[in-house]
Amino acid sequence: MNKELNKYWHDFCQQRGIDSNKLDEAYAFGDNVEMANQLADLVNRGIKTATTSIYDEREPVAPVGQYSIILDGSGQPVCVIQNRVVEVIPFKQVSQEHAYHEGEGNRDYETWRKEHWNFFTKECQAEGFGDFTEDTKVVCEVFTKIE
Repeated sequence: MNKELNKYWHDFCQQRGIDSNKLDEAYAFGDNVEMANQLADLVNRGIKTATTSIYDEREPVAPVGQYSIILDGSGQPVCVIQNRVVEVIPFKQVSQEHAYHEGEGNRDYETWRKEHWNFFTKECQAEGFGDFTEDTKVVCEVFTKIE
């Protein structure tokens, strides 16, 4: 983490009496600057309270209670979130409720599935995970914006 993010995290922890070792990571949502800015704004406004990502068995899944710094498209901190629910399930089992809480677009389930299908198909190909299917495992996280 760079010096600016370290200061942001340290100040956040001091203000709230939180152990600074509880930070999982700092990251931006999406795969481009515009998407990262849009999704960070939705989180910051309390609209986006969930996310879904491809499960990578080589990487640990962020546990419930873990903090993360959400970044905008230029890598600047926007807010801090804390995981409340984390589950690994096949894509076909992602619920309408979870999709709604992702806060994107008109929050329509079919639109969410189509957009995520396209996004995950590209990601699987780019990362060498093989073909994306209904049975591909994804990580569904529900979080709360802390700051």
